[in-house]
Amino acid sequence: MNLSTFNTLDKESAAKELFACCGSTRFVDVMMTHFPFASEKQLVDLSTDIWYNQCSETDWRESFTHHPKIGDVKSLTEKFAGKEQAGVAVATQQTIQALAQANADYEAKNGFIFIVCATGKSADEMLQILLDRLKNEPEEELNIAMGEQQKISIIRFKKLLTEGDFSFLKVSQITTHVLDTAVGLPGKNISIRLQAKRNNVWQTIAQGITNGDGRIPDLLPQDRNLKPDTYKMVFDTGRYYQQQNLKTFYPEVEIQFTTFDETHYHVPLLVNPFGYSTYRGS
Repeated sequence: MNLSTFNTLDKESAAKELFACCGSTRFVDVMMTHFPFASEKQLVDLSTDIWYNQCSETDWRESFTHHPKIGDVKSLTEKFAGKEQAGVAVATQQTIQALAQANADYEAKNGFIFIVCATGKSADEMLQILLDRLKNEPEEELNIAMGEQQKISIIRFKKLLTEGDFSFLKVSQITTHVLDTAVGLPGKNISIRLQAKRNNVWQTIAQGITNGDGRIPDLLPQDRNLKPDTYKMVFDTGRYYQQQNLKTFYPEVEIQFTTFDETHYHVPLLVNPFGYSTYRGS
């Protein structure tokens, strides 16, 4: 389907399709006030503005209820072979059990299920992310989960409009790349937290782990631009070296940086067990 065809749908059908992308009643109601859409860019831009600026905690939580539980044993073993969660289907039983337990712990702590954009992530990677995020406060998790929902919504827009033009979408506004200079290889499976100051306290607003190339290309949703401010990335270098049975002088590396506009900011980390450096990349 292309956007022109979508725009010919009756309003009830169009709203149903949008609700399948993001299960928030208010989100869909406000989106439909702009129907039909002039372009794919308008569709995504509106979704970002409405989701972050016109929806509330109630709306975000409603959308979470329309996701299956990634940590549910039965769902993992029988149902989760879909495109968005394909990596889970090949998980070992041990990983599935660990995901199930961690998901139960997460829901008990935060009051909603674990939400993560699972595209391109293996079950082991999702388990690591889930265990990392269990350390967060519920307020932090609400902000992280709503960001993950927006990533999922954009993916679903693309699946809905398979003939659409989404070439305007770029990588996350904030990206990073870790290189282990001791061995000359990417630093993979490193947990990274992106933090902002809220009420003079650092809070995590996005989180992920580096891929095989040492990168996190989707730390933020593609259409999400942070306001100019000072932010911080926290790299869990302690666990990275512990997994290699190596000692390190730095259990964590924190990098503060300031954004000035809505352009792309790349914050690389060059690290070894006893030293590190950073710079503004491109």
